[in-house]
Amino acid sequence: MSLQFIANYVILATSGLLVTKNYYMSLLYPFLIITALYAFRFYEYSDDLNEALSRSIFGITIGSLFLFAFCKLFDIQFCTKKLVLILFIFIFILPLLNYILSKISSKAIKPIRYLVVGRKSEIYNILKEIEEKSKGKYQFVEYINPSPVTFKEKIAQYDNVLITDPQLEKEIENELEQIKQTHKIEYLPNLAEMVLKRIPLEVMQKFEEYYKVYFDNIKESPAKRIMDIFFSLIGLIVYSPVILVSAIWIFIEDGPPVLFRQPRVGKNEKIFEMLKLRSLRDAQIDPTNPNKDIEQRVLKIGKFIRKTRIDESIQFWLILKGKMSLVGPRPEMIEYHEMMKPHIPYYTYRLLIKPGLTGWAQINYKHSSTLEEYKVKTEYDLYYVKNRTVFMDFKIVLLTFETLIVQKGAN
Repeated sequence: MSLQFIANYVILATSGLLVTKNYYMSLLYPFLIITALYAFRFYEYSDDLNEALSRSIFGITIGSLFLFAFCKLFDIQFCTKKLVLILFIFIFILPLLNYILSKISSKAIKPIRYLVVGRKSEIYNILKEIEEKSKGKYQFVEYINPSPVTFKEKIAQYDNVLITDPQLEKEIENELEQIKQTHKIEYLPNLAEMVLKRIPLEVMQKFEEYYKVYFDNIKESPAKRIMDIFFSLIGLIVYSPVILVSAIWIFIEDGPPVLFRQPRVGKNEKIFEMLKLRSLRDAQIDPTNPNKDIEQRVLKIGKFIRKTRIDESIQFWLILKGKMSLVGPRPEMIEYHEMMKPHIPYYTYRLLIKPGLTGWAQINYKHSSTLEEYKVKTEYDLYYVKNRTVFMDFKIVLLTFETLIVQKGAN
């Protein structure tokens, strides 16, 4: 991927210099375009031309809009018609270039072979998923429940060691210390998070002490609150005409109330009132299945505002008030919360931060309706809670636009 970054930067900078003759901006603007491409996961799909092309369209378009806004704001004469044409051409060139580089590098890079310290029956499915997601970059060749003698005999055949069980690690502590100069010792939590972008619950159970340290020290960032205030104000200004028109339409179609109010579970399991523009007709709710017959209750305007998430735009007000955040785990209905809490380990860890208007789970996973799906969704939420940064929040906001267009996720 680093080769693709460098190649993309060079071709963007060179073309910018050739058509604008602006040396400094030609060196700076590729960072903006590449950041937008990265945010839209363009570089994760280098070996899939169709997927890379769609993400190139999103990334370069959004990156170009930010570039034009920056130039306008600071009155920089850089965004010429020739540059616009060049950026349009790059929408098609960069996916093809990265596809070729990906094929070349995949042949040149040797897979990393691991000796796995752990029981195959307990961890095989997760390691198989990591192997598939990494496209064979990581290969888990042999599993051992080790004795010092067995470990010494086998380690010479492998590149790295993967620890998947802290208890088994203790049995070969001295041997692991001896091979540190020749072999890299990796731990399953780091590898699983890096490749899967979520925290499998089985991994958390195996490495409970390691994760407890992280989750016991979760604190809200002041920078995140500043970002919430800034974007919620912008959101309210931008969406206020749309909210007004939608509210009038709802009133005409089905009368009052225009707003849908519902208690939801927020930070530290505190209940708060969540608002939406009402998109459904009133009806008796089945507490065991709140979404039962939901499609039959949708208003005509409701279909549109649900699909475009306009119904949730009123939540910018809750973000401004501090009840929610721009990015975070989506707030659950009390009924679902009570159903999931006893059955999903570490479920309440997702409530250590404020719920969000959008979230990591929403852009990476489908709408959840079964217990198993809620478990996977929780794994994505836990990954966000542990690894969140302002840059990650910004990436999630950008990817939410993609989610809106392809209608993936939602909650």
